[in-house]
Amino acid sequence: MDSSVKTPKQWMTEKFQEYYHLSYQVEEKLYSKRSEFQLVEVFKTPFFGNMLFNDGLAMVSEKDEFVYHEMISHVPASLLPSIKKVLIIGGGDGGTAREILRYPELEACTMVEIDPLVIEAAREFLPTMSVSFNHPKMNLIVEDGIKFVKETSESFDLILVDSTDPIGPAQPLFGPEFYKDIHACLSPEGIVVSQAETPYFAMDMQKKLLSILNDSFKSVGLYNYHNLTYPGGTWSFSIASKKPNMTWDKPVRDINLDMKLYNKAIHQGAFALPEFQKQQIAEFLK
Repeated sequence: MDSSVKTPKQWMTEKFQEYYHLSYQVEEKLYSKRSEFQLVEVFKTPFFGNMLFNDGLAMVSEKDEFVYHEMISHVPASLLPSIKKVLIIGGGDGGTAREILRYPELEACTMVEIDPLVIEAAREFLPTMSVSFNHPKMNLIVEDGIKFVKETSESFDLILVDSTDPIGPAQPLFGPEFYKDIHACLSPEGIVVSQAETPYFAMDMQKKLLSILNDSFKSVGLYNYHNLTYPGGTWSFSIASKKPNMTWDKPVRDINLDMKLYNKAIHQGAFALPEFQKQQIAEFLK
Protein backbone atom coordinates (compact mmCIF):
# COMPACT_ATOMS: atom_id res chain seq x y z
CA MET A 1 0.00 0.00 0.00
CA ASP A 2 1.32 3.45 -0.94
CA SER A 3 1.74 5.28 2.39
CA SER A 4 1.89 8.61 0.55
CA VAL A 5 -1.80 8.36 -0.39
CA LYS A 6 -3.77 10.32 2.16
CA THR A 7 -7.39 9.77 3.05
CA PRO A 8 -9.47 12.79 1.96
CA LYS A 9 -10.60 14.95 4.83
CA GLN A 10 -14.28 14.91 5.72
CA TRP A 11 -16.25 18.04 6.56
CA MET A 12 -19.57 18.88 8.18
CA THR A 13 -20.94 22.10 6.75
CA GLU A 14 -23.49 24.19 8.61
CA LYS A 15 -25.55 26.17 6.10
CA PHE A 16 -26.56 28.95 8.45
CA GLN A 17 -27.59 31.37 5.72
CA GLU A 18 -27.71 31.08 1.95
CA TYR A 19 -24.61 33.29 1.83
CA TYR A 20 -22.87 32.10 5.04
CA HIS A 21 -21.66 28.57 5.71
CA LEU A 22 -19.36 27.14 8.40
CA SER A 23 -17.41 23.91 7.87
CA TYR A 24 -15.90 21.64 10.52
CA GLN A 25 -13.41 18.91 9.82
CA VAL A 26 -14.77 15.64 11.20
CA GLU A 27 -13.25 12.27 12.00
CA GLU A 28 -16.47 10.28 12.20
CA LYS A 29 -20.21 10.48 12.71
CA LEU A 30 -20.99 9.10 16.16
CA TYR A 31 -24.78 9.44 16.24
CA SER A 32 -27.56 10.14 13.78
CA LYS A 33 -31.28 9.71 14.47
CA ARG A 34 -34.36 11.60 13.41
CA SER A 35 -36.94 12.42 16.06
CA GLU A 36 -40.43 13.73 15.40
CA PHE A 37 -38.91 17.21 15.70
CA GLN A 38 -35.49 17.20 14.02
CA LEU A 39 -32.41 15.32 12.85
CA VAL A 40 -30.03 14.88 15.81
CA GLU A 41 -26.37 14.17 15.02
CA VAL A 42 -23.07 14.03 16.89
CA PHE A 43 -19.73 14.26 15.08
CA LYS A 44 -16.24 13.64 16.43
CA THR A 45 -13.90 16.42 15.32
CA PRO A 46 -10.12 16.82 15.77
CA PHE A 47 -10.26 20.38 17.14
CA PHE A 48 -13.72 20.97 18.64
CA GLY A 49 -14.16 17.53 20.20
CA ASN A 50 -17.63 16.03 19.93
CA MET A 51 -20.21 18.37 18.39
CA LEU A 52 -24.00 18.19 18.53
CA PHE A 53 -25.98 19.27 15.48
CA ASN A 54 -29.76 19.64 15.17
CA ASP A 55 -31.02 19.76 11.59
CA GLY A 56 -27.51 20.55 10.39
CA LEU A 57 -26.98 23.48 12.77
CA ALA A 58 -24.23 23.36 15.41
CA MET A 59 -25.70 23.37 18.91
CA VAL A 60 -22.66 22.76 21.10
CA SER A 61 -19.04 21.65 20.96
CA GLU A 62 -16.90 20.23 23.74
CA LYS A 63 -14.24 22.84 22.92
CA ASP A 64 -16.21 25.98 23.79
CA GLU A 65 -19.47 24.89 25.46
CA PHE A 66 -18.35 26.48 28.75
CA VAL A 67 -18.80 29.96 27.25
CA TYR A 68 -22.52 29.60 26.55
CA HIS A 69 -23.30 27.61 29.66
CA GLU A 70 -21.45 29.86 32.09
CA MET A 71 -22.93 33.03 30.60
CA ILE A 72 -26.55 31.85 30.56
CA SER A 73 -26.25 30.62 34.15
CA HIS A 74 -23.91 32.74 36.24
CA VAL A 75 -24.85 36.20 34.97
CA PRO A 76 -28.42 35.95 36.34
CA ALA A 77 -27.40 33.87 39.37
CA SER A 78 -25.01 36.62 40.47
CA LEU A 79 -27.88 39.14 40.34
CA LEU A 80 -29.92 37.16 42.88
CA PRO A 81 -28.97 36.81 46.56
CA SER A 82 -29.66 33.08 46.27
CA ILE A 83 -31.39 30.59 43.99
CA LYS A 84 -33.53 27.82 45.45
CA LYS A 85 -35.59 26.62 42.48
CA VAL A 86 -34.51 26.86 38.85
CA LEU A 87 -36.38 25.96 35.67
CA ILE A 88 -34.55 25.26 32.41
CA ILE A 89 -36.59 25.10 29.20
CA GLY A 90 -34.64 23.13 26.61
CA GLY A 91 -30.98 22.63 27.43
CA GLY A 92 -31.00 19.00 26.36
CA ASP A 93 -27.20 18.68 26.30
CA GLY A 94 -27.17 19.20 30.08
CA GLY A 95 -24.51 21.93 30.24
CA THR A 96 -26.73 24.69 31.63
CA ALA A 97 -28.04 22.38 34.35
CA ARG A 98 -24.46 21.38 35.19
CA GLU A 99 -23.59 25.01 35.94
CA ILE A 100 -26.74 25.72 37.96
CA LEU A 101 -26.30 22.58 40.02
CA ARG A 102 -22.99 23.94 41.31
CA TYR A 103 -24.83 26.34 43.66
CA PRO A 104 -24.93 24.80 47.15
CA GLU A 105 -28.13 26.62 48.18
CA LEU A 106 -30.06 25.18 45.22
CA GLU A 107 -32.94 22.94 46.25
CA ALA A 108 -34.12 21.73 42.84
CA CYS A 109 -33.37 22.16 39.14
CA THR A 110 -36.20 21.24 36.78
CA MET A 111 -35.23 20.80 33.14
CA VAL A 112 -37.91 20.38 30.47
CA GLU A 113 -36.59 19.16 27.11
CA ILE A 114 -38.97 18.34 24.28
CA ASP A 115 -36.72 15.96 22.31
CA PRO A 116 -35.65 12.70 23.99
CA LEU A 117 -33.06 12.04 21.28
CA VAL A 118 -31.08 15.13 22.26
CA ILE A 119 -30.91 13.76 25.80
CA GLU A 120 -29.97 10.31 24.49
CA ALA A 121 -27.18 11.68 22.29
CA ALA A 122 -25.84 13.84 25.13
CA ARG A 123 -25.84 10.96 27.60
CA GLU A 124 -23.68 8.88 25.28
CA PHE A 125 -21.41 11.40 23.60
CA LEU A 126 -21.37 14.62 25.69
CA PRO A 127 -20.57 13.23 29.16
CA THR A 128 -19.04 16.41 30.63
CA MET A 129 -22.40 18.13 30.11
CA SER A 130 -24.90 15.30 30.59
CA VAL A 131 -23.32 14.43 33.94
CA SER A 132 -25.97 16.80 35.32
CA PHE A 133 -28.74 14.32 34.46
CA ASN A 134 -27.64 12.07 37.34
CA HIS A 135 -27.51 14.79 40.01
CA PRO A 136 -29.86 14.17 42.97
CA LYS A 137 -31.31 17.70 42.72
CA MET A 138 -32.08 17.30 39.00
CA ASN A 139 -35.66 16.79 37.84
CA LEU A 140 -35.45 15.90 34.15
CA ILE A 141 -38.77 16.02 32.27
CA VAL A 142 -39.27 15.09 28.61
CA GLU A 143 -42.15 17.34 27.63
CA ASP A 144 -43.04 20.44 25.66
CA GLY A 145 -41.73 23.39 27.70
CA ILE A 146 -44.58 25.59 26.47
CA LYS A 147 -47.11 23.14 27.90
CA PHE A 148 -45.14 22.85 31.14
CA VAL A 149 -45.05 26.58 31.94
CA LYS A 150 -48.71 26.93 31.06
CA GLU A 151 -49.77 24.16 33.43
CA THR A 152 -47.29 24.30 36.33
CA SER A 153 -48.30 25.64 39.72
CA GLU A 154 -44.67 25.95 40.85
CA SER A 155 -42.78 29.21 41.27
CA PHE A 156 -39.12 29.57 40.24
CA ASP A 157 -36.40 32.02 41.26
CA LEU A 158 -34.62 31.67 37.93
CA ILE A 159 -35.91 30.52 34.53
CA LEU A 160 -33.44 29.83 31.72
CA VAL A 161 -34.81 29.43 28.20
CA ASP A 162 -31.96 27.45 26.63
CA SER A 163 -33.51 27.07 23.19
CA THR A 164 -32.39 26.56 19.62
CA ASP A 165 -33.05 29.14 16.90
CA PRO A 166 -36.70 30.22 16.39
CA ILE A 167 -37.48 27.53 13.83
CA GLY A 168 -39.15 24.15 14.21
CA PRO A 169 -40.03 23.13 17.79
CA ALA A 170 -38.38 26.24 19.30
CA GLN A 171 -40.42 28.80 17.35
CA PRO A 172 -43.18 29.24 19.99
CA LEU A 173 -40.49 29.93 22.61
CA PHE A 174 -40.12 33.35 21.01
CA GLY A 175 -43.81 34.24 21.33
CA PRO A 176 -45.87 36.47 23.66
CA GLU A 177 -48.09 33.72 25.12
CA PHE A 178 -45.06 31.78 26.28
CA TYR A 179 -43.65 34.79 28.14
CA LYS A 180 -46.96 35.54 29.80
CA ASP A 181 -46.83 32.01 31.21
CA ILE A 182 -43.17 32.49 32.19
CA HIS A 183 -44.20 35.63 34.07
CA ALA A 184 -46.87 33.68 35.95
CA CYS A 185 -44.44 31.04 37.26
CA LEU A 186 -41.55 33.41 38.05
CA SER A 187 -41.11 34.49 41.66
CA PRO A 188 -41.72 38.21 42.45
CA GLU A 189 -38.00 39.05 42.35
CA GLY A 190 -37.00 36.29 39.96
CA ILE A 191 -35.11 36.55 36.65
CA VAL A 192 -35.68 34.97 33.24
CA VAL A 193 -32.86 34.67 30.70
CA SER A 194 -33.38 33.54 27.10
CA GLN A 195 -31.18 32.68 24.16
CA ALA A 196 -31.57 35.82 22.04
CA GLU A 197 -29.84 35.10 18.73
CA THR A 198 -27.12 37.27 17.16
CA PRO A 199 -27.12 41.01 16.40
CA TYR A 200 -25.36 40.42 13.08
CA PHE A 201 -27.97 38.12 11.54
CA ALA A 202 -31.10 38.43 13.70
CA MET A 203 -31.55 42.02 14.83
CA ASP A 204 -35.26 41.91 13.98
CA MET A 205 -35.69 38.82 16.17
CA GLN A 206 -33.84 40.51 19.03
CA LYS A 207 -36.13 43.52 18.82
CA LYS A 208 -39.20 41.28 18.67
CA LEU A 209 -38.13 39.30 21.74
CA LEU A 210 -37.30 42.43 23.75
CA SER A 211 -40.63 43.98 22.76
CA ILE A 212 -42.46 40.88 24.04
CA LEU A 213 -40.53 41.01 27.31
CA ASN A 214 -41.40 44.70 27.70
CA ASP A 215 -45.09 43.82 27.68
CA SER A 216 -44.74 41.56 30.73
CA PHE A 217 -41.69 42.59 32.76
CA LYS A 218 -40.63 45.77 34.58
CA SER A 219 -36.91 45.39 33.87
CA VAL A 220 -35.50 44.20 30.53
CA GLY A 221 -31.90 43.96 29.33
CA LEU A 222 -29.60 42.28 26.83
CA TYR A 223 -26.03 41.05 27.13
CA ASN A 224 -23.52 39.53 24.71
CA TYR A 225 -21.02 36.69 24.69
CA HIS A 226 -18.52 35.41 22.14
CA ASN A 227 -17.61 31.86 21.18
CA LEU A 228 -16.01 29.80 18.42
CA THR A 229 -18.86 27.85 16.88
CA TYR A 230 -21.86 30.17 16.52
CA PRO A 231 -22.06 32.13 13.25
CA GLY A 232 -20.69 35.65 13.54
CA GLY A 233 -19.06 34.96 16.91
CA THR A 234 -21.19 37.47 18.86
CA TRP A 235 -24.48 36.21 20.29
CA SER A 236 -26.86 37.51 22.95
CA PHE A 237 -29.04 36.64 25.91
CA SER A 238 -32.11 38.62 26.94
CA ILE A 239 -32.70 39.11 30.65
CA ALA A 240 -35.87 40.28 32.43
CA SER A 241 -37.45 40.58 35.87
CA LYS A 242 -40.73 41.57 37.49
CA LYS A 243 -38.64 43.75 39.81
CA PRO A 244 -38.21 47.34 38.54
CA ASN A 245 -34.94 49.26 38.18
CA MET A 246 -32.62 46.29 37.95
CA THR A 247 -28.95 47.25 37.50
CA TRP A 248 -27.97 44.42 35.24
CA ASP A 249 -24.22 45.02 35.10
CA LYS A 250 -23.66 45.01 38.87
CA PRO A 251 -23.72 41.58 40.56
CA VAL A 252 -25.15 41.53 44.08
CA ARG A 253 -22.89 38.67 45.17
CA ASP A 254 -19.59 37.06 44.29
CA ILE A 255 -19.70 33.69 42.56
CA ASN A 256 -16.95 31.67 44.25
CA LEU A 257 -16.86 28.79 41.79
CA ASP A 258 -14.02 27.58 39.58
CA MET A 259 -14.84 29.11 36.17
CA LYS A 260 -13.30 28.92 32.71
CA LEU A 261 -14.80 32.21 31.52
CA TYR A 262 -17.11 34.02 33.90
CA ASN A 263 -15.89 36.66 36.33
CA LYS A 264 -17.15 40.04 37.52
CA ALA A 265 -15.36 41.97 34.76
CA ILE A 266 -16.75 39.67 32.07
CA HIS A 267 -20.21 40.15 33.58
CA GLN A 268 -19.96 43.94 33.49
CA GLY A 269 -18.47 43.99 30.00
CA ALA A 270 -21.21 41.74 28.60
CA PHE A 271 -23.70 44.58 29.05
CA ALA A 272 -21.47 47.07 27.17
CA LEU A 273 -23.22 46.67 23.83
CA PRO A 274 -21.65 47.70 20.52
CA GLU A 275 -23.08 50.95 19.21
CA PHE A 276 -24.80 49.45 16.16
CA GLN A 277 -26.72 47.04 18.41
CA LYS A 278 -27.43 49.53 21.18
CA GLN A 279 -28.96 52.04 18.77
CA GLN A 280 -31.32 49.39 17.40
CA ILE A 281 -32.59 48.07 20.74
CA ALA A 282 -32.23 51.03 23.13
CA GLU A 283 -35.99 51.68 23.21
CA PHE A 284 -36.60 48.19 24.61
CA LEU A 285 -34.10 48.30 27.48
CA LYS A 286 -35.28 49.30 30.94
